[in-house]
Amino acid sequence: MKEKSFEVTLENIQDANKVLKTYLPASPLLRNSWLSDTFGCDLYLKLENMQPIGSFKIRGATYKISKLKPEERAKGVIAASAGNHAQGVAWGSKKLGTSALIVMPKSAPLMKIQNTKSLGAEVVLEGDRYDEAYAHAQELAKKTGRVFIHAFEDPEVIAGQGSIGLEILEQLPDVDVVVSAIGGGGLLAGTAIALKSLKPSVKTVGCQAAGADSMIRSIQQGKAITAERIDTFADGIAVAKASEVMRKILSEHVDLVVEESDEAIASSIVMLIEKAKIVAEGAGALPLAVLEKIRGEIRGKKVVVVVGGGNIDVNVLARIIDRGLIRAGRRLRINVLMSDRVGSLARLTSLIAQQGANIIQAIHDRSEPSTTIDLTEVALTLETRGPEHSQELIKALKEQVIRIELAH
Repeated sequence: MKEKSFEVTLENIQDANKVLKTYLPASPLLRNSWLSDTFGCDLYLKLENMQPIGSFKIRGATYKISKLKPEERAKGVIAASAGNHAQGVAWGSKKLGTSALIVMPKSAPLMKIQNTKSLGAEVVLEGDRYDEAYAHAQELAKKTGRVFIHAFEDPEVIAGQGSIGLEILEQLPDVDVVVSAIGGGGLLAGTAIALKSLKPSVKTVGCQAAGADSMIRSIQQGKAITAERIDTFADGIAVAKASEVMRKILSEHVDLVVEESDEAIASSIVMLIEKAKIVAEGAGALPLAVLEKIRGEIRGKKVVVVVGGGNIDVNVLARIIDRGLIRAGRRLRINVLMSDRVGSLARLTSLIAQQGANIIQAIHDRSEPSTTIDLTEVALTLETRGPEHSQELIKALKEQVIRIELAH
């Protein structure tokens, strides 16, 4: 099979920007004082989570559909997606008067499935992973004659995403560093091409979740690779098979690539909620999560973090907030073994209150078979002010109970 190859130019991105302006206003670029002070730079958030579908994917999909010939639109379009690209294709199709068929993996977030349907698209669930949904969509495209719209490996999709780079330069002409997540690579490829074409001094940084780092490894090894397994809650960037054409574009236009753990991403989701009043999905919070690793690169600079999307299920968000608070040392889970005497539990809760901690949950189990009849175990989830406060609380509790263990 002949290797796919194409070029995306500044002129392509400028055309996409011109077209998209008729449908979408520029997404906000907001400076955040607290984050700026925290990371020692002048930090701005490019809020693609504020798009009508809550993701930057609306750009590439809409521009691609706008370039279709009338006879192609008459046949309709088809795409494979875990969520955000699906919504982008559905929104663009509705806006431009064509029908959309979207193949999504069965593991796709329910919210993204429902949102795609609400935009008028027909949704087919196939396979447990994106790659399986993609293969099925390709088969359906051949059978139906619909135009397949790739999530990232398409010059017009990339050009559409690249309009973000042009907006950043319009909104912050003296930008020094732009940090963006990498899934398949379309967002960063388009953005980096736009930035490097007009202001070569801008440093472009790409990032991936440690459990889905196929593109970073591909760039490092000089060839596209496929990850053996994907392990991240950031579904928007959970791409196992890296594209060789995307690897080449990114290798040419991206200065630095960094990966970060899901725990750090969870902490950044919490940080964005608390300090910027912004809800981001895992892929949207990842660029903020990697800043700790590149402090030396961004110190004193004007830095733009692209918050690519905000489509996160509220149930997942609740778990992530809990995970983020634990990582930040503000939520403590402990198992306490103490004497089973009258008033023991009251004294325990009183001590916790005196230490200024808040009890979120307490499970008092007097029938635990591993304890003797005169002992009882209490599982506590506590809210604290931070790591130092947690350690002070643990020290105080150790003086009053028989045994204390951190729960995981």
